[in-house]
Amino acid sequence: MDIKEIQSLIKFVAKSGASEVKLEMEDIKITIRTGSAGSGSPETTIVQQIPVPQTAAAPTAQAPVAQETAAPAPSEAKKSDDDSKYITIKSPIIGTFYRKPSPDKPAFVEVGTSINKGDVLCVIEAMKLFNDIESEVSGKIVKILVDDSSPVEFDQPLFLVDPS
Repeated sequence: MDIKEIQSLIKFVAKSGASEVKLEMEDIKITIRTGSAGSGSPETTIVQQIPVPQTAAAPTAQAPVAQETAAPAPSEAKKSDDDSKYITIKSPIIGTFYRKPSPDKPAFVEVGTSINKGDVLCVIEAMKLFNDIESEVSGKIVKILVDDSSPVEFDQPLFLVDPS
């Protein structure tokens, strides 16, 4: 893996929005951290190269990963064009997304539910604290973009709302 491949990997990770990526192959270990709040630089890269004579296996192992992660991007762009008339409700924090207040209770909202400003849409658990996420708009839930009990990032889209 040469310096240009590493630089393109850094750019790809920065555009993807991931906060940290670790890549370990037979002859190289790379950790890329982006958007760290404490540092002045937007990207920090740590590269460790371990000399191993088998360098031909490294590019083949890395190529499918890049293709898999790059493939969903065009479909997401098409979805955002189709959904441009809708308002996107995004996660205000990092944590675990829950659609229900507890496992034995019904979900806060379903697709088709009419919501008002201030209605609780979901709960996000962060550091053992459960935070109610309230709607800032009135409308109708068109799509729920996150699965129950899955991790969410800051500013990740959670719901699509039709404001009409």
